[in-house]
Amino acid sequence: MTSNTAQSDPTASDPAAHPDHVVEGELTWLVRAVGLGIGALLACGVLLGLWTDLDTPGSAWTALTQGLLVAQVVFAAVLIMLGSIVEGFGFGLALGTRWPYTKNIVVLMLRGDPEAAHRVVATLVGLVGVALVIVHPVYEMFLGLGLIIATALFGMGVLYVLAGRAPAIVHGIHGLLAYLVFMAYLLPLAHANIGLGYYLLIIIPTHALLFAIFMGGVVTGGRGFGQPLGQFTMPERKPQWIFVLHGSAGLLVLGTLGWYMPTYPVAFALVLVQIAVGFLLFQSVNLKPKAPGAVVAFHQVMALLITSAIVFQWQF
Repeated sequence: MTSNTAQSDPTASDPAAHPDHVVEGELTWLVRAVGLGIGALLACGVLLGLWTDLDTPGSAWTALTQGLLVAQVVFAAVLIMLGSIVEGFGFGLALGTRWPYTKNIVVLMLRGDPEAAHRVVATLVGLVGVALVIVHPVYEMFLGLGLIIATALFGMGVLYVLAGRAPAIVHGIHGLLAYLVFMAYLLPLAHANIGLGYYLLIIIPTHALLFAIFMGGVVTGGRGFGQPLGQFTMPERKPQWIFVLHGSAGLLVLGTLGWYMPTYPVAFALVLVQIAVGFLLFQSVNLKPKAPGAVVAFHQVMALLITSAIVFQWQF
C-alpha cells in the first residue's frame, strides 16, 4: 500500500483496521544508507563478541559470557538507534499496532523498513539475553532479561501512544527502559563487581541523565504522531511544557556533571553538544513533524555516548 492509498482510505487512520501498513514512511536513499550502516554495526557486534570470546583468558564459560556481553551492548545500542530512525523517518506506524510481528516482517526488513528491523533486532537482543542467563545465571543477567521483556511490552504501548490511544508517559518509560537495558549489559564490562541497582544509587549523574531520557520519550509521545511542537517564546500547550521540562532536565544533566568535575569531562562536553543538537531537533520537528530526519538518530547517538562516557568515566 502506498501513502496515497493510506490517505484515500477513510479507515486508514485506525491502526486496528489496517494493522500491517497504517502509515508508511518513505524509503529514501538516506533511509537505506542509514540502514546499511546499522547492519554494519550489527556485524561489528558479532565480530567483537567473537573476538572477545577468543581473547578472554580463563574458562570457556567466562570467555563466552564476555563475548555475549560485548555483542549485547552493541545490539542494545543498535536497537536504540533503530528506534530513532523509525521516529526520524516516519515509520512509527509502518506496521500498525500489530505486535510484535507480521507474517512478512523479515521480507519488510530486507526491503529496508526500519520498524521491521527494529522488531527483529529486539528479538535478537532478547535471545542474547536468554543466552546470558543460561551461561552466566547470576542476578544481574536475570535483571537484564527482565528489563528486555519490560522494554518490549512498553514497545507495544508506544504503538498505541502514536495512534493516540495511550498516554505519552508510556513512550517515556519505553525509552528509559531501553537505556537501562543498555546500561545493564554495559556495566559488567566497566565495573564487574557493581550491580546496576547499586550503581544507579551511588552515581548521582545517572539520575539526571535517566530523567532527561525519560522526558525525551514523553516529548515524542506528547506531541502526537506527525504533529509539530510549534514555535513559542512562552509555552502555551501541554507538548510545549513537556519540551521545556525536557530541556530543563538536559541542563540539570549539565549542571550535575559540572558539579562532579573533573570526573566526567568527556560526558560534560558531549552534553554541551547534545543541547545544541536538541535545538536543531526542535526546529526539524517543526519543519517536518512527520519525518524530522537523521538529526533524531544523531540525538540518540549522542545520548548513548554520554551514557557510555559516564559509565566508563572517559577522560580527554
